[in-house]
Parts: sequence; structure tokens; C-alpha cells
Amino acid sequence: MALKVAVVGAGNIGRIHAAAYSAHDLSNLVAVCDLVEAKAQDLARAHSARCCTTVEHLLASEDLDIVSVATAGEENGGDHFDPVMAALDAGKHVLCEKPLSNDIGNARRMVAAARNHDLRLGVDLNHRFVPAAERARRLITDGSLGEPLFVNMNLWIRNPRESSPWFHLRALHSHSVDVMRFFCGDVARVHAFALQAPGRKIWSVVSINLEFTSGAVGHLTGSYDMSNLHPIERCEVGGTRGRFVIDNVYQELTFYPHESDELLVVRNSIMGGVTGFPQTIHNRIHRFLQQVTDGDESLEASGEEGLAAQEVVEAAIESINSGSVIDVPAVLATAGARAPKET
Repeated sequence: MALKVAVVGAGNIGRIHAAAYSAHDLSNLVAVCDLVEAKAQDLARAHSARCCTTVEHLLASEDLDIVSVATAGEENGGDHFDPVMAALDAGKHVLCEKPLSNDIGNARRMVAAARNHDLRLGVDLNHRFVPAAERARRLITDGSLGEPLFVNMNLWIRNPRESSPWFHLRALHSHSVDVMRFFCGDVARVHAFALQAPGRKIWSVVSINLEFTSGAVGHLTGSYDMSNLHPIERCEVGGTRGRFVIDNVYQELTFYPHESDELLVVRNSIMGGVTGFPQTIHNRIHRFLQQVTDGDESLEASGEEGLAAQEVVEAAIESINSGSVIDVPAVLATAGARAPKET
């Protein structure tokens, strides 16, 4: 039986969520919620769903299995906490947009609440849900790459908004850090630097050095001052047996084995491949629906993993402020596993 879903937040990302749930056999989009009634009505009408303007009314009036939280707020995460906590308290599984919260204390409380209620809390860390990233991950798990030694990550886009000083780091780089963790595991320490590009008031460019618990090292360069007309993301991972590069999220994966001049190249197919960035969110939602339906104990891109990425971002901010190397709090020893309940 299809899972009954409601989407909270009828903005651009909420519209992508709604379209994904409407298109999937495992879900039935029954309601849409937004504080702006006209936006909620328009989106609900487009998907033959019911309309609500408060989360309280939504949870009281609808029989739901999943609540998808696609609100925004300060630093793109400021409005996540209340609807996520209300849905978890009402016994619903939740898929939340990234970052979990712009407040690390609230992010920790969200993860603890899901654990204590024994509910699934997923995060839309959609950059890992593409064929290129999944194939690259297999190069690690099947031993082709060998032991990971380093990762170099770049993520840069054009975002002229002037918000809080840390808008760029908190709103964008949960994606970057999650991709790095997806390949190299937990992060132990960070040392970060940032600058305000000419004319900017926010810290719009960042450089972060990372040490992983495995001993591997990494570097992240990010910016809100580049063009969106050109590739926005590049990830390179080097290991004891080879090196791979993923270009522009999903466009191409190239593997360079150390002992051979024959490369493995996987390009995004024009026939059945990823058709655009919104499809990466569709892919992520598909996996969440599948894992909730199957009752998987391990949830990919779980709340714990979203929190782990956010802990790295907050440590980077602390490093920029202090000029020091900062230890990153441990969230999970193994990426993707569900943490034990609090007692």
C-alpha cells in the first residue's frame, strides 16, 4: 500500500518534493501545507491534494505516514525545527531539507527525537543519490580504489543574497561535507579560513582542511561568487590503488587505476540518465520511500548523517573565528547506521 505523504513548504523545493511523491508508486501525496494559503492552494490543486496552512491542522486532520519538510528560513534551515519536531511527536517519519537546522542544538534535538520515537528521519543530501556517486562508492567497497588517502572537494555557485555572516557555510556545505563523508567516513578535525569577496558582507568564500578518523585528509573549497553557467561541483578521491573524479555532480565519473593506463569512464546517458538537478531530489526521495517501505534498519542520508555534516560546518565556523584546529564531535562511528536510543 502506498505511503500517505504531506509536503510542508510550497516554495520551489517543495514543488519538487510534491512532484516526486506524486510520480512515485510507493507514495500518495494527500496534502500540502504552507503559511501562505495561496501557495498551498496552488500546489495542492496541481496534485489533487488537500490544502493546510498550519502544521498543527495538517497533523490533526490527515492520516499520514511521512511528512516532507521543505521549508526554508534563516540560512535555509531556520524553519525546519518546529514542523520536524511536530511530525515526529505525532508519530510520522520525516524527510527534511538540508541543513537539518541552522542551529546545531536544534539539529541535535531533532535527531534525538527521531531516535527516541523510533522513527525514520532522512535528510535531502541529494548530491550522493546519483549514478556517478554510487558507482564511485563501489570502487571503494570492492577494493578497486584501495584505502582512501585524500579527497578534494569543490562546490561553488552564484548566490548574491546577503544574509547572516555564515549563510554560505550553513546553507550550502552540508552537501559538500556529506559527499566527502560518503567516500571517506567520519571527520575528526578541521581547520578553516574564509573571506568576504569584494562587495560582500557575508563570508562568501571558504577553504577547509579536514582530517578523517581513518587518517585520510581532505580539502574543501566553496564559494557563493561563481557563475551557475559552468560546472558547480568537482570531487576527487585518491586511494592506494587508484583515483577517481566526479565532474559536476552527475555528469561524468573517471577512474584512474594506478597500475593501468586504461581508464574507467562513466558518463551521464542522454537516454535514461539524470535529466537535471531536480531529478537528484527525485532520486533521493525514491530511496527514502523504498527504505521506509522496506523497514530498513540503516537509512541512507539519515538524520545522524545530516547532523554529522552540520557538526563539521559548525566546527569550521569555530575554526574561522578562533584561528584554531577544531575537533569535530562524533555523531556515528559508521556512516548510515542508526544510533542507539537515548536512555
